[in-house]
Amino acid sequence: MDNIWIYAFTVFTGFFAIMNPLANTPIYMGLVQGASKAQKLHIALTSTLVAFFIVGSFVIFGKYIFQFFGLTIPAFKLAGGILIFFVGFEMLQSKKSTINNQEPVEFDESVAISPLAIPILAGPGTIVTAMNYTIGSDFLHIGIIILMLAFILFVTYISFIYSTKLVQYIGKNLIIVIGKLMGIILTVIGMGMIIDGIKLAFDLTS
Repeated sequence: MDNIWIYAFTVFTGFFAIMNPLANTPIYMGLVQGASKAQKLHIALTSTLVAFFIVGSFVIFGKYIFQFFGLTIPAFKLAGGILIFFVGFEMLQSKKSTINNQEPVEFDESVAISPLAIPILAGPGTIVTAMNYTIGSDFLHIGIIILMLAFILFVTYISFIYSTKLVQYIGKNLIIVIGKLMGIILTVIGMGMIIDGIKLAFDLTS
């Protein structure tokens, strides 16, 4: 049972690092400028639901996606590790990720789908992180992944609807610090995936 809790915490940490509700909150605020309160709530809900559907689909059908495109686990871990490492490195360099983020655009309700759901919340980095956890997982662990995904997106939704108060309370400087910490976590996760990929590719047992 302890291992299940540890696994759940590990998955949650990975999702939190790559999706980072606190760091994405100012982006959401920029995207919904000029929207009514009802529109803001609609955009927050739509973006998180769409992100859940996209990433959840990869979690559930990832095995079949691998088979259809002829992907191998070592190649996936190496490519995914490099991708996640790059996202974390950019965060440490005080840059907005060119993989998961893009500049805020003029308000339009379609921002709930793009760029908010895709690629800010459900970008390649998030999908890679989710699919990495599903490799070799049984139904119980896949269920935990789905549950942690739902939980982190619920946290994101709460962060969005209370975005103004959250930024005022926490402060932009602390949000930047949190972003740096998430960057460190992502670089470590990415490097771990690269090491695992090399071990699998060359059949190394230690």
